[in-house]
Amino acid sequence: MAALTAVRSSSRLLTGFNAAYRSLIPGSGLPWASVRPRLQLQPRWYAVSHLSVQERIENKRKAALVGGGQKRIEAQHKRGKLTARERVELLLDSGTFVEYDTFVEHRCSDFGMEADQNKFPGDSVVTGQGRINGRLVYVFSQDFTVFGGSLSGAHAQKICKIMDQALLVGAPVIGLNDSGGARIQEGVESLAGYADIFLRNVMASGVVPQISLIMGPCAGGAVYSPALTDFTFMVKDTSYLFITGPDVVKSVTNEDVTQEELGGAKTHTAVSGVAHRAFENDIDALLNLREFFNFLPLSNKDSAPVIECQDPSERLVPGLDTIVPFENTKAYDMLDIVRGIVDEREFFEIMPNYAKNIVVGFARMNGRTVGIVGNQPKVASGCLDINSSVKGARFVRFCDAFNIPIITFVDVPGFLPGTAQEYGGIIRHGAKLLFAFAEATVPKITVITRKAYGGAYDVMSSKHLRGDVNYAWPSAEVAVMGAKGAVQIIFRGKENQAEAEAEYVEKFANPFPAAVRGFVDDIIQPSTTRMRICRDLEVLASKQQKNPWKKHANIPL
Repeated sequence: MAALTAVRSSSRLLTGFNAAYRSLIPGSGLPWASVRPRLQLQPRWYAVSHLSVQERIENKRKAALVGGGQKRIEAQHKRGKLTARERVELLLDSGTFVEYDTFVEHRCSDFGMEADQNKFPGDSVVTGQGRINGRLVYVFSQDFTVFGGSLSGAHAQKICKIMDQALLVGAPVIGLNDSGGARIQEGVESLAGYADIFLRNVMASGVVPQISLIMGPCAGGAVYSPALTDFTFMVKDTSYLFITGPDVVKSVTNEDVTQEELGGAKTHTAVSGVAHRAFENDIDALLNLREFFNFLPLSNKDSAPVIECQDPSERLVPGLDTIVPFENTKAYDMLDIVRGIVDEREFFEIMPNYAKNIVVGFARMNGRTVGIVGNQPKVASGCLDINSSVKGARFVRFCDAFNIPIITFVDVPGFLPGTAQEYGGIIRHGAKLLFAFAEATVPKITVITRKAYGGAYDVMSSKHLRGDVNYAWPSAEVAVMGAKGAVQIIFRGKENQAEAEAEYVEKFANPFPAAVRGFVDDIIQPSTTRMRICRDLEVLASKQQKNPWKKHANIPL
């Protein structure tokens, strides 16, 4: 009975629906002319709305492309600087840039910042990914035309996003810095943004290569992000790095100093060692950065890049047989040896104007990227000091982190003596280079060209620090110290010191004492050095070595 009642109720409901529907049919009592427009209006409304959104998207994209506007772009060009987008286009392969967060805007509502004229699509940084010579890279480029490139919460969020993705896929990060610092209107949110970036710099260290190119001002807390990256490059005359500007320095210390003197490219590449190289202008810097990028693996999981090589690996270098002077006190240029041995004489030197008594940089051997470390006899006789030890140690650790073999050329009379070095902590700083070489597990090949004296012999990738292949040239001298100093100590107060010196030279000032003990693997003819190293790198390509497990080492910082 209940079921029959439900069926009847449903039937009445359907009858009611049919009647309502028929009332909309022409002739049903309602004028069809008044119903039809209402039925057709809804699709037309959707079409209008769709066009409006599309137009807004296009307008936002166009606004993002001009940043802070044409006037500010022209002002940027008058300073001899490219815009953020022009820099990205020049750095990356044509047509490969994929931009992220084009529509992101700042969220500040204080001090009139909520006004439409103070909001720019993309805010003050351009971020995304692209290719350099076909290889993936993530890039951010700060836009000085938008609030002087100052860092807002949204700006930091965009940078953090690409850094997170770079870590996820294993690709390098390049930052093109041109910023006035924190956006004051946002207060602590801007400072929090810096800390978020710093954290990612630290997490990415040793995982993917990080490169900073300073192309304008970089002041205050902003300087610590470049300082945490692997390499920092600058542009001459237009880029500055400092914690506090000239005005603050004047008010606190009463020192008169210009921006260039305080934090310009010359200061940081030759005096402080903060920057690794400086270039003439934006274009020169970006083209050199493309060349430099080719030497690097994409992440710590990749081996050192190998390219096709036209320079024969068996090539002899006859000039090396006479490059070391007969007099052991006479200088020569270690760069001549390096360029003579590497592929096509191409050597990308790192920090060429800082701590010149040691040479470091990247080259290729039979197409394979290698890191080069060498004492420079032309400067301070090649002695190791505080700055050269730190310079060498940081470079060695980068190579080890990213699977790049290390080739070391040794001509070192010892550590530089003097109160300035002792008071400055040469013991602690010198230990950094020793630590770096000892810790490294990549292929290590060492060539002693002349002097290898005292503790410096041990430090410079000796066999005792797990050197894989150690060679000596016939001109090599492996000893505790030079003959003259040794004789003065051993035969103090005795006559015939000249004869004693000759005897000491005969016994120790040659490669045999090290060779007979197996501390060098062979005494080789200098002209065969390239051939030997190329063969050794081929053999060592499959090297596998691990250090004992540890949370992290405690390098003497």
